[in-house]
Amino acid sequence: MSFKGKILLVDDEAHVRKYIGLIARQLGSPQLIEASNGREAVELYQSEKPDLVLLDVNMPLQDGIQTLKQLNQVDPDCVVIMMTSLASRQIIEEAAELGAANYIRKDTSKEAILSLLQQTISQCFAND
Repeated sequence: MSFKGKILLVDDEAHVRKYIGLIARQLGSPQLIEASNGREAVELYQSEKPDLVLLDVNMPLQDGIQTLKQLNQVDPDCVVIMMTSLASRQIIEEAAELGAANYIRKDTSKEAILSLLQQTISQCFAND
C-alpha cells in the first residue's frame, strides 16, 4: 500500500503523535499534520482538508467525541479513526454511531495499528 494523502493526528500528548506518526509513515508517503486538541483539529481540518483524521478520545479543552461531531458538521464524509487508551464500550459505540470509521487502542502493537490503518484506508478510499 502506498497512501499519499494528508493525515491529521490529534492528541494532546506529543509523544503519542510522534509514535502514531512513525507508524503512519509506513503507509507510504502521507503528509502528516498535527493538532494538540479538538479545537485546533477542527480549525486545521477546515484549512488543510486532510483525507484521514486520527483522533484521540480523551483530551482537554474539547474531547474527541465533541470534535467528531464538529468534524461531521464541517464535512459529513470525513474519515475519522478514534484513538483511545481507555476503550469503554459506550465511547466506541457512540463514536461508531457518529460515523467514526474505526478505533485504535493506543496499547495495541505497532503491527496491529498499521494493519488497522491499512484496512481502514482500503475500505474508505477504495474508489480513489
